[in-house]
Amino acid sequence: MTTTSSSHESAVPLPPLTPGPHRKRLGLISLVACFGGLLFGYDTGVINGALRPMAEELGLTPITEGVVTSSLVFAAALGALGCGRLSDGWGRRKTILLLAILFFVGTAFVVFTPNFEILVVGRILLGLAVGGASTVVPVFLSEMAPYEIRGSIAGRNEVAIVIGQLSAFVINAIIGNVFSDTPGVWRIMFAICALPAVALFIGMLRLPESPRWLVEKGRHAEALEVLKTVRSEDRAIAELGEVELVAEEEKAENQIGLAAILSNKHLIRILLIGIGLGIAQQLTGINSIMYYGQTVLIESGFSESAALIANIAPGVIAVVGGFIALSMMDRIDRRKTFIIGLTLTTTCHLLIGTFSMLLEVGNPLRPWVILALVVAFVGSMQTFLNVAVWVYLSEVFPLHMRGLGTGISIFMLWVTNGFLSLYFPSLVNAVGITGTFFLFAAVGALALIFVATQVPETRGRTLEALEEDVTTGAIYTVKAKAN
Repeated sequence: MTTTSSSHESAVPLPPLTPGPHRKRLGLISLVACFGGLLFGYDTGVINGALRPMAEELGLTPITEGVVTSSLVFAAALGALGCGRLSDGWGRRKTILLLAILFFVGTAFVVFTPNFEILVVGRILLGLAVGGASTVVPVFLSEMAPYEIRGSIAGRNEVAIVIGQLSAFVINAIIGNVFSDTPGVWRIMFAICALPAVALFIGMLRLPESPRWLVEKGRHAEALEVLKTVRSEDRAIAELGEVELVAEEEKAENQIGLAAILSNKHLIRILLIGIGLGIAQQLTGINSIMYYGQTVLIESGFSESAALIANIAPGVIAVVGGFIALSMMDRIDRRKTFIIGLTLTTTCHLLIGTFSMLLEVGNPLRPWVILALVVAFVGSMQTFLNVAVWVYLSEVFPLHMRGLGTGISIFMLWVTNGFLSLYFPSLVNAVGITGTFFLFAAVGALALIFVATQVPETRGRTLEALEEDVTTGAIYTVKAKAN
């Protein structure tokens, strides 16, 4: 499974993984950290059903509705960039604790808002937390996990995200239909996410810091103690030695921060690939479906209440696809999953556009056919793209730039997401479902070419082996030989 192009891997093979209490400890760590992903999912998904009653109570216009929705997304871009950098200097664990506080405070602002302005402040605070979680939690999990199961461990965060989104859809449907006449029903929808914020904060207080971050800061004894809690003792000692070796090489070559990136063409290239992959993921339109799924379904022919319930279907398939993706992450190459995913999602876009054109408005089959295709799209996206993209971004960057590189890539991902969330209603209004999804299909074809020609493989490699090959450019040679 493991390639041997790295001198570190071939010189000092790591002892194999063994069962024991350390595996359960690793599972507990990933469970607690993934509350950040759960919050990410709930806070991005809750707007789907809360927007209409919120707009009625606060007197929002289409423009201010777009501002409320997109303010979280643009703030998430800043949160991803700032918290990625912060986690490099301050630590992964402390940064996640800060994010838990931001989630709670942002929720309080939204729930108790008297007007549009305070609402936007709350959404911005939530956005900073969502963006920070999207960067720091996958990095934390990736650095805690052994390379053999890194994909399935780091990928759990994306599954937590879609579970959070599904929870939001289900809770919205229940509250929205049962308490539809209750004033401020949307406030209840938002208030629920305070609970996992508290759980994340309390849980992270009991978790250790990333051992790789500790080594980078010269705290080697602490790093070994942490590794011994999530590895067998011989594996922990061997792995620490590998991490220490790479950290020493970084310091000797003064490979630190943005200056190191800009002085190395291979690091610039991998950063551009990370940015391109993040943008490509968003240009599939996946989050437009997650934010405005009810709008799309109403446009296709469902009534408002039926659309709220039907909107649960994409959420369910996203969770199912996420678990399928986890089972594949450590067995199928990342590049292959990207290519399969983009092929399937682009096909779904073409079919949605085609059937929305062939089945006229008023045709009883139209809403059900479009719903089925939207579900197929979300399932394809979640099974082959979403989990793999988040894992890839958490593992491909060298240690000295991991927080920064991941942060910049996810910053661009969120900026793309923000513009789509801001203009998606206007796009549907201007060109309808047909034109919108044909446009997504064209962009998907371009993304497929980008992945097939530019993205190198990362599966089955230790983070230290990847770091060496990314820094020297050998990772592109390995890709070329493999092709």
